Amino acid sequence: MYIKKLYTCFIGDKMLSVNKKALEIVNRMIKNKEELNIDVIKLENGATVLDCGVNVPGSWGAGKLYTKVCLGGLAHVGISLSPCEFNGINLPFVKVKTSHPAIATLGAQKAGWAVKVGKYFAMGSGPARALAKKPKKTYEEIGYEDNADVAILCLEASKLPNEEVADYVAKECGVEPENVYLLVAPTASLVGSIQISGRVVENGTYKMLEVLEFDVNKVKYAAGLAPIAPIIGDDFAMMGATNDMVLYGGITYYYIKSDENDDIERLCKALPSCSSKDYGKPFMEVFKAADYDFYKIDKGMFAPAVVVINDITTGKVYKAGKVNAEVIKKSLGWIEL
Repeated sequence: MYIKKLYTCFIGDKMLSVNKKALEIVNRMIKNKEELNIDVIKLENGATVLDCGVNVPGSWGAGKLYTKVCLGGLAHVGISLSPCEFNGINLPFVKVKTSHPAIATLGAQKAGWAVKVGKYFAMGSGPARALAKKPKKTYEEIGYEDNADVAILCLEASKLPNEEVADYVAKECGVEPENVYLLVAPTASLVGSIQISGRVVENGTYKMLEVLEFDVNKVKYAAGLAPIAPIIGDDFAMMGATNDMVLYGGITYYYIKSDENDDIERLCKALPSCSSKDYGKPFMEVFKAADYDFYKIDKGMFAPAVVVINDITTGKVYKAGKVNAEVIKKSLGWIEL
């Protein structure tokens, strides 16, 4: 692994804090909660919960902003319709662009915190992870830390958290409970579906670091797009559909400043999901074959379908992978009329 010396990022004379950047977006969501079809709940300990799909419908706008919060406010996020048929499918797309790929995707967006308090469980992602160092190894490898006095955590769950959960997050992050903001969206919701497809760039940086052991700090810019899964069932069914949007429909672009020891062509060939031995079937079929055990699935499968790498040191451009519309259609139970 490439272990980098810890550094502090600056914009002008201000430290780059993913929690403070995300707070700007959270405040916008609170101000426009009616327009966004979300609810804002103040807990007794002062913590704030933003319901983005549990007891409310959410919206396209909420999904876009939720995804930006996950990315620590360090990415541009857009939603659009494909201008023409995308290998035989027409679905809305989420688009992500960032000039801080390692921090935005692995330092914030990565779903690296399993929040379990009593009977409550949710996968946590977003900037609060940088305060709690969840997991610590990721922050050592990318060389980033945040020391904000506010903690913002995004929870993928079908139940809203209570004061006990907020107190736990506050303690782990070293902040007061009144400075904790918890954004919640179920997998089987519009916001949940959008934010998972919005992880398309992160899937690539995750595989670079965790599987291929490549120094992701060399990735200077990144962009990606992925189709947004329709709501086809409960959280379990949607887990498969949302994964397939990235694994079989995600397209990513990475701008890497290589050094003489890097084999960028080899990296590009190894990065797409099609390089995995588990590739070729809808995710739920793979999950079932693995006895519903994530640890039995090849980690290399969790990657975008298409990868384009611009080696900005040599000026070369590499492309690998392909969009697999047939698997996406099968995953969704696509009906042609």
